[in-house]
Amino acid sequence: MVTGKDLLDLGLKPGKWFKDALEHINAHELTGDALHAYLDTVKPAPVIPLLPAPVSYHENIQADTPTEQANIDYVKLSMEQLMRTPTVVAGAIMPDACPAGPLGTIPVGGVVATRNAIHPGMHSADICCSVMLTNLGKADPKTVLDVAQQLTHFGPGGREPGNQFPLPAEIEAEMQANPFLNSGRSLKMAHEHLGTQGDGNHFLYVGVSKNTGDTMLVTHHGSRGVGAVLYGHGMKVAELFRREISPETAPANAWIPSQTVEGENYWRALQTVRKWTKQNHLCLHDAIGEKLGTTVQERYWNEHNFVFRDGDVFYHAKGATPLDPKFMPDITGPRIIPLNMAQPILIVEGATNENNLGFAPHGAGRNLSRTKHKYSKIGQTNEEVFAEETQGIDARFFFNRIDISELPSAYKNAEDVKRQITQFNLATIIDEIQPYGCIMAGDWEQDAPWRKKKLAKAAAALAAEGGIDSQEDLSALTED
Repeated sequence: MVTGKDLLDLGLKPGKWFKDALEHINAHELTGDALHAYLDTVKPAPVIPLLPAPVSYHENIQADTPTEQANIDYVKLSMEQLMRTPTVVAGAIMPDACPAGPLGTIPVGGVVATRNAIHPGMHSADICCSVMLTNLGKADPKTVLDVAQQLTHFGPGGREPGNQFPLPAEIEAEMQANPFLNSGRSLKMAHEHLGTQGDGNHFLYVGVSKNTGDTMLVTHHGSRGVGAVLYGHGMKVAELFRREISPETAPANAWIPSQTVEGENYWRALQTVRKWTKQNHLCLHDAIGEKLGTTVQERYWNEHNFVFRDGDVFYHAKGATPLDPKFMPDITGPRIIPLNMAQPILIVEGATNENNLGFAPHGAGRNLSRTKHKYSKIGQTNEEVFAEETQGIDARFFFNRIDISELPSAYKNAEDVKRQITQFNLATIIDEIQPYGCIMAGDWEQDAPWRKKKLAKAAAALAAEGGIDSQEDLSALTED
């Protein structure tokens, strides 16, 4: 009778599979070559180590200040660790590259190509963050922005019943058929979050084409809660694989083997979320155009937080814009690269070359975190910073609270990014959308219920200790 000790003596890794294997072996009285042949079919694959040295990657970025150099140094150190992940075959960083997490995680402005592997951590929670442009002809920019402000939705959560956009039946059916997407929570968000833009650096921008003078509407947002839930599921599945096949790999870089059932389902789920996100843009653009009574002259879009496939190679673009048509089956125009609210949006085209791997930057990127940028403005009020940095444009915040971490100075110098796009032969700029104005979420968290509750709790504790003299003082602490 073959026992677990016998399997250990053969150098096999113990695990749950031992039980079924031993039952089969002893039931069929397997020995010798027949035993080894059977074990070859059921034993776990060998553990995959990290690569002995990082795969080389293309650096399409240059520093002009000490702060930028520090930013690049961190990005490069992170890439050097990441490029030892066993699945990696190529990589690149763009002029907008900036850290997006601990060392070893993919930076914003990073492209990482892997073979037969999908890495959820390399597309991040904001799956399919993307931009869409609609040409509204000679529509008045201010009227467009006014109408857009009435129809769009920023901030947390979704739209209330009665104010929701219809979810296409095809998308709902695909979600219901996919184990990564068919939860009640995902389906609920697919309905409620349609036509919403979130917060952070997401925006609705109105400008005028430098080439034609036409008014352009541009939106920037991703897959909202639908994508965030998929990301969470994907990371859990990837972690299960990581523990079994490559425990040396950092959890942030865990992957789902593309040829497994889980990998196939995850790839299909990504495509469904892509359709949902495109519809998220479309319903807003169509509603705005309908209310304006204007005819759409032209429309195109591209994502920049996604995974793109070429055979068995998967290109993970964390804040990088796809140029190669093979990455976008529904391509209808050039690509869109926003910089900041006070600068033109670049319209570009280009081809795959050794430097870019088929991608361009997605924007201007940051040299400082949001918090560090806010500290850099100490000594000025939010209103003073806003007035200084938005001269000449109609900049609005949906929640009427200025978020200085989204003003132009929070981002890299737009002219430097434009110059480096040309310098590194990443793309060709064919038009610029000159800014009229934009809408962003603003600092909605100032009024968030959780923050109010936290402040009230702190004030009550202080009052109990005798630090507050009156109910009026207590009320003042919980107000903005």
